[in-house]
Amino acid sequence: MADEVDPVITRALRDVYDPCCQDKGISVVDMGLLHRARVDDGVAHVELLLTSGWCPFASRVLSDIETAVAGLPEVDHTDVRIVWDEAWDSSRLSPDARRKLRFMPAPAEVADREAFISSKLYQP
Repeated sequence: MADEVDPVITRALRDVYDPCCQDKGISVVDMGLLHRARVDDGVAHVELLLTSGWCPFASRVLSDIETAVAGLPEVDHTDVRIVWDEAWDSSRLSPDARRKLRFMPAPAEVADREAFISSKLYQP
């Protein structure tokens, strides 16, 4: 059942952002934070993975998700929880989020490897 997410909930959360990534336009969906989400008898059950257990914005993300999901017509009550027994990892990022979070250019974008390494852009 891991990673089963109702597409209706996914759509509702496309405009919900982790404050750390809002400036880059990366939603909680593209960050891969949704672990499970379903609506049963009017109750939306949403389980999230956090990028870090030390996330200072976890409570804000939870309340933003709760607000977005509660606005769905088929939802009477929400149950939003953090999953602590599984870890988030970067493989959960959407391709768009991965591109936006890249600090260095993709290797194929570097025409002259030696010039790039000797430039001020490259700082190992």
